[in-house]
Amino acid sequence: MPQSMPEKTSLLEAATAVRENAHAPYSNFKVGAAILSKGGVTYQGCNVENVAYPEGTCAEAGAIAAMVAAGEKELTEVCVIADSPAPVPPCGGCRQKLAEFGARDVKVTLATTDGTILTTTIGDLLPGAFDASHMERS
Repeated sequence: MPQSMPEKTSLLEAATAVRENAHAPYSNFKVGAAILSKGGVTYQGCNVENVAYPEGTCAEAGAIAAMVAAGEKELTEVCVIADSPAPVPPCGGCRQKLAEFGARDVKVTLATTDGTILTTTIGDLLPGAFDASHMERS
């Protein structure tokens, strides 16, 4: 159940700040994401819309791309913020992307600009995730 947001964390501050850079001229729905890598670095991403809607990029995907571009491949915490009535979970594709780079028990904080948060995990967001083990033969 969502609760009132406590004092801002550095990931929440990073997600909030980058949300302002979102390119959302069609939906006007700005989303910011910040992830903490295993190396202790915070990477940010924001949604980037395109007039051809399916060609846009989600905030979570942008943060993951920044992490990978910097040479890191494991995330240890995630925070996503949007101006919405309730915390907005990542889309299905982003849930799969998070599962690719983070363990099932990685903390995911979903926040609203009004100060509501919901804390969950990658595993709770994507039960039964497809992973590399599905491509192995016994």
